[in-house]
Amino acid sequence: MIRKTLIALVFTVPAAAFAASHDGKVSAEVQDQILTMLAGMQCQMDADNIETDDTGYELDDVFCADGQYDIDLDANLKVTNKRKE
Repeated sequence: MIRKTLIALVFTVPAAAFAASHDGKVSAEVQDQILTMLAGMQCQMDADNIETDDTGYELDDVFCADGQYDIDLDANLKVTNKRKE
């Protein structure tokens, strides 16, 4: 019984952590993670343009070496969509 409870907790904590932060505000820690990820992609943006949505994050006005984009990330900060503006 205890083992099943612990396993259930392991699978619900990440979703709960995202849901708790899904108040429209992005924590400074997540902002830093996103900006670091973008730097690795040769991109940059203003952290104020990071928004949350039902599935993750929306990045507006991302400036990359090859142009300007809007990028969608899932809750695990994986790119799910990248649209050139």
